[in-house]
Amino acid sequence: MDRALQGKVAAVTGGTAGIGLGIARAFLAEGAVVALMARGRARAERALAELDAGERCVFIPGDAMVQADVEGFVDGTVERFGRVDVLVNNAGGAGELKPLVELSDEAFDQAMKWNLYSTFWATRRALKTMLARGSGSVINISSVEGKIGKPVFTAYTAAKHAVNGFTKSLAREVGTEGVTVNAICPGLVITDIVRENGPAVAEAMGLSFEEMVDLFAQESAVKRPNTVEEVAAMAVLLASDAGAGITGATLSVDGGTAPY
Repeated sequence: MDRALQGKVAAVTGGTAGIGLGIARAFLAEGAVVALMARGRARAERALAELDAGERCVFIPGDAMVQADVEGFVDGTVERFGRVDVLVNNAGGAGELKPLVELSDEAFDQAMKWNLYSTFWATRRALKTMLARGSGSVINISSVEGKIGKPVFTAYTAAKHAVNGFTKSLAREVGTEGVTVNAICPGLVITDIVRENGPAVAEAMGLSFEEMVDLFAQESAVKRPNTVEEVAAMAVLLASDAGAGITGATLSVDGGTAPY
């Protein structure tokens, strides 16, 4: 596709690193203007310098677990660029990984806020502008854990399954209003964040980091982790006019890991 997102305005939560940054990079390359939300200003400054898109890319600080921040991010995107054509709900993470009997209420609540509530808050806010114009695309970054599960990932898996259900139901709700709603379910993607946090995740699984990566890879058909670029390519399709016929889908970019 050649400049498939020319003239579109995209808002990406968790957009300054990892998959979110990769999606922002791909969107900019396809002609979109992009607003990014994340907590860390230093990381955001590095991301903006790397993207080197001038006024076509802005950073609006915010915490995905704080409702006012998430809604303020959507409002700030509209104030800066006039509308939101594409919302990418990318913020989220596994959080605390423990056997369920050891998992605190606070840790479970954090997983829901980070992965599910942030998606709910941002989407509800953005839909107001999308429905008024009769067009828009909501892309929820779920996970292979939204389709299968692993020990100690219970809270994260519950949240991502909920994101997938949210996606399917909302697509039915707004399908005649010109708005598509889809979820991308990546497998393991080795980002800087995964390199930083992965050893702790592996330890919770009783594995070394290398063993964890190999486990995830061997569960797939391709026997390797996925890449940021593979996930971003799917996001470009869903955000573009070429993806207008796709809605209510939970699309795996997991190298053939999930059984459906």
